[in-house]
Amino acid sequence: MADLTATKARVAVFISGTGTNMAALLYASRLPTSNYEIVLVASNREDAKGLTLARAEGIATFAQSHRGMERDAHDAAMEQAAQAAGADYIALAGYMRILGTAFVERWSERMLNIHPSLLPRYKGLDTHGRAIAAGDMHGGVSVHLVTADLDGGEVLAQMPVAIEEGDTPETLEARVRFAEHQVYPFALSRHIDRHRTS
Repeated sequence: MADLTATKARVAVFISGTGTNMAALLYASRLPTSNYEIVLVASNREDAKGLTLARAEGIATFAQSHRGMERDAHDAAMEQAAQAAGADYIALAGYMRILGTAFVERWSERMLNIHPSLLPRYKGLDTHGRAIAAGDMHGGVSVHLVTADLDGGEVLAQMPVAIEEGDTPETLEARVRFAEHQVYPFALSRHIDRHRTS
């Protein structure tokens, strides 16, 4: 049997926008010690700016608008693209679509997401505004496994970011973004090691 740890894991990244976390994953994958490679960047928006960056870096891309499509059909198109690229794992990086239960279950333990809060606090949207309104000392970021429970899968890594006096959701978001770019490649790499040896 082949030694899976001797080859790099193949990762598809799903995005909906600028793809800054995808870029962080991509450039980290090119470090000598990386245990994964990005084989596809896929999006539900054909005009997603992250696709342009991926193409410039020689990464295969796929885009399929979800507009006018049933959820299951769009999920199937995205999954087929990931499978055709030979992906072992999927990393959601600002992918603004909730994936169906069947899709999630097929990729159990092999699909990760990044969320801009210290889970389990502030699942869903407006995480920075909610943290500020609650008087929290810290916002932050979590990387977690994707399950049918929205933002409810096992947390793989977290990084707190101090909330400063006078912060707005926008100013806090800008600092949390720096933390996201550090923690996502770390969490993905560590999970791949753990998953392959479990």
